[in-house]
Amino acid sequence: MATVIHCPLCSSEHTDSWWQDTRKQMNKRPYFRCQNCALIFVPEYAHVSVAQEVAFYATHENNPHDHRYRSFLSRTFTPVAERLETGANGLDFGCGPGPALSLMFEEAGFPCAVYDPHFAQNSLVWQQQYDFITATEVFEHLRAPQHELERLLRVLKPNGVLAIMTQRPLGLAEFSTWRYSTDPTHICFFPEASFAWIANHYGLRIEYVGADVVLLRKPGR
Repeated sequence: MATVIHCPLCSSEHTDSWWQDTRKQMNKRPYFRCQNCALIFVPEYAHVSVAQEVAFYATHENNPHDHRYRSFLSRTFTPVAERLETGANGLDFGCGPGPALSLMFEEAGFPCAVYDPHFAQNSLVWQQQYDFITATEVFEHLRAPQHELERLLRVLKPNGVLAIMTQRPLGLAEFSTWRYSTDPTHICFFPEASFAWIANHYGLRIEYVGADVVLLRKPGR
């Protein structure tokens, strides 16, 4: 009997083998696609270890004072900041070893806490509520996106904004030559259909503000 591969976003068992990567550096990594929420994902048995993942992150050079890195993050910072009221507070989820986006918000007058499962494990952040939450280049790394998404939504205030930056996959032909899929720590890929499912399932308002940035707003009371 074939093993059932459940979707890590919606828990559906209706998933199909979508593509088998034959590039040597990917070690023939398999990709599945969920029939329910359209998420494309690498099954758990093909994930790199946590130690390998952290070691790979350590090769990134994300200097919070690098103007080029700040320009990259501004694709999320600007649309979020434009929608905030005075005194709004936030959380940068998955800040990495060199938090930069939180510093940009702080400089603009918006207090911003940080959390990262590897580099900033501050459990106290889950005892607060936030007007905005950002996750830049994070969701593609999540081993349990359903759990993390629901945890974020629990601490997001009514009318709060969750900003997600992640590149969205297109069709199979584009995916098979897509550089984004060659990163061994990238295991979840969210097409627009997946974000539409998230918005509908959790009752959120959705707004696309760029090719790789989506805003999800929680309804007010």
